Amino acid sequence: MSPAPPPGFPPSRREAPAELLARVPKLLDAMRSVGSGLELHSTLHRICETAADLAHARYAALGVVDEDGYGLADFVHHGLDEATVRRVGHLPDGRKGLLGALISHPEPVRLTDLTRDPRACGFPEHHPPMRSFLGVPIRVQGEIFGNLYLTDKHGGEPFGDYDLAMVRVLATEAGIAIGNARLHEAAQQRERWIDGSVAVTTALLAGGDTDDALQIVAEQARRLSGAAAGIVLLPADGGGLEIVAVDAPHPTNALGAVIPPENGIVAELLAGRPVFVDDAATDPRLAAGPARSYGPVMLLPLSRDGNILGGLVMPRARGERPFTRTERALGDRFASQAALALTMAEAQRDRERLAVYEDRDRIARDLHDLVIQRLFATGMMLENAQRGTVVPEVRAGVAGAVDELDVTIQEIRSAIFALQQPADAPTGLRTRVLREIAMAAVPLGFTPAHRFVGPVDTAVGDLTGKNLIAALRETLSNAFRHAHADRIEVVVDATATLPDGRPGVRLTVADDGVGIPEGGRRSGLHNLERRAETVGGASRIGPGIGAGGAGATVLWEAPY
Repeated sequence: MSPAPPPGFPPSRREAPAELLARVPKLLDAMRSVGSGLELHSTLHRICETAADLAHARYAALGVVDEDGYGLADFVHHGLDEATVRRVGHLPDGRKGLLGALISHPEPVRLTDLTRDPRACGFPEHHPPMRSFLGVPIRVQGEIFGNLYLTDKHGGEPFGDYDLAMVRVLATEAGIAIGNARLHEAAQQRERWIDGSVAVTTALLAGGDTDDALQIVAEQARRLSGAAAGIVLLPADGGGLEIVAVDAPHPTNALGAVIPPENGIVAELLAGRPVFVDDAATDPRLAAGPARSYGPVMLLPLSRDGNILGGLVMPRARGERPFTRTERALGDRFASQAALALTMAEAQRDRERLAVYEDRDRIARDLHDLVIQRLFATGMMLENAQRGTVVPEVRAGVAGAVDELDVTIQEIRSAIFALQQPADAPTGLRTRVLREIAMAAVPLGFTPAHRFVGPVDTAVGDLTGKNLIAALRETLSNAFRHAHADRIEVVVDATATLPDGRPGVRLTVADDGVGIPEGGRRSGLHNLERRAETVGGASRIGPGIGAGGAGATVLWEAPY
């Protein structure tokens, strides 16, 4: 008498019934269907659907084991409608019950009635009743990827040896298909991160404002990681890390917030060590930070050659899956590339600033050595001519010309003084505004009129002041390049009241130029609006100060 075949293997062809032979073409079709795609999640859904059809099961699911091997990172199901899924609530995590047992012991399991098995526990209240059960592990390149679960065979029968045998064959083919899909997805993922790194490097080295460069890093980090936000941190003056750029779908007041140096995560980042958090809501180190309302968080140092430039934070929404090992490695490489690009961009800006300083020194010397000396000599010649004439009208006209020359000489000396001041010296807001006006006077050919209202230096905070200066620089640059104005008036009012009643500062730059044409480029105006919104303010335009409202007036305002 020949021995019986082991469980899970079909009998010999001589003993195989017609039913099994009839199911072989269906198995071949199932194997072909499973291997027909390269997108991982759709492949998992296709495996569930195919397995349920092959074994005549009402329900099918595929649990993907997490990297630690203690639970499920993903759970794909077939057979449950959306209403049932909503009533059931959260999906199983695989850390207990029958699913947890299959993770601990990845061997085929077949049960006639799973409700009588002591390992079957933890079913939610609205979970549909299930009886027969078949569980088969799926291996990818020799490692356990997950388990395929089938329940409730049609007709109320238990799953037989033939069901187990065919599902095991399908699981083998599924392992190959999943391996191919994972390789394809990993290649696409690496390609996206590489493209993002190239985009950051290109944007940073193209020049522009430092704040814009940091914003680009935050935007790319959020997009590539699939995070709910991208946050850039830089060392704060008083210690700790300051949030200097945020990219999020909704406005946030986190910009400018400082995470204190005694925070454990700050110490880790400043030491050059990445931090990975599975749930920000339960981690005490994130209790006071902006990431408290999120779920998994990846915090990476921005370091280059041992120098810590800052940190990069990528939080996911609460309830989403943690970052995988591959995502952590790709994120770390992106942070390193971003740090390198920031370093190179800063070096490039240093060279440009040095060239500007040298050019300003040359202009100051030329103004002093040539222009002022010639004006002074012209004034003396006019004074001699004044003394040589007896006509009152001529004497009065020459005296007026001499007075105008004296005023011009004083204005040129003020411009020379402003040109010789270091642009990065710590100064008050009033001085920085005057410096921007003096620098704009050279390409404009005249000095814009200016006026200050209220305690500009003491009332306006550093963050608002920095953005106000950037807005003034942008506005004066636009006036020079596009407006062709003959007159510009600048007003900085620190006693302004914003539309919502808050006290704030208002910058007004008005000109008598050609105005803003319809359909023209408005990137500069968009930059002004974005800067205002980051500090809780707003920006708008109005008629200018030319005849009949010619020109344009830009109003930029923000709370202190």
